[in-house]
Amino acid sequence: MSRLILFNKPFGVLSQFTGVDGQATLASYINHKTVYAAGRLDKDSEGLLLLTNDGKLQQKIADPKFKMEKTYHAQVDGMISDEAIESLVQGVALNDGLTRPAKVTRIEEPAYLWQREPPVRFRQNIPTSWIELKIMEGRNRQVRRMTAATGFPTLRLIRVAIGTWKLDGLPPGCFTELEV
Repeated sequence: MSRLILFNKPFGVLSQFTGVDGQATLASYINHKTVYAAGRLDKDSEGLLLLTNDGKLQQKIADPKFKMEKTYHAQVDGMISDEAIESLVQGVALNDGLTRPAKVTRIEEPAYLWQREPPVRFRQNIPTSWIELKIMEGRNRQVRRMTAATGFPTLRLIRVAIGTWKLDGLPPGCFTELEV
């Protein structure tokens, strides 16, 4: 049987087991030597990261050709416009090409939110808004670059699902293990 670990990666943690002195890595939270991350979350992003000991499963999760849907909740700077949402839905031109169309909806601030250290910057006179964004590719910092390209930079990014696997209340820094 293959092992699959669902990990809620905290802000500031690298999506790898090794790093430079003082950097938080997966090794700070997971003591399994036989699993590897299936995809990545950048250091500034939070949420679901899958790790497995099965190379074929890892490829199925991480390789864009398998079109595994990834769901994110993003807090953006400003009140996101209908035009920006439509741009995200159609696909956004980035320096490495046009993104595939995304599924995007405006959402309320998620009820599950945990405190982040350090907190997201707060400016009383500049509102923020939240979107749920679903993509089937995984370019470097893609969601952040997409929202910035529409004029609404991402302030906080949380991956809540990959395919059918979900965070489902898993606290930051914690993991659960499945046999698949």
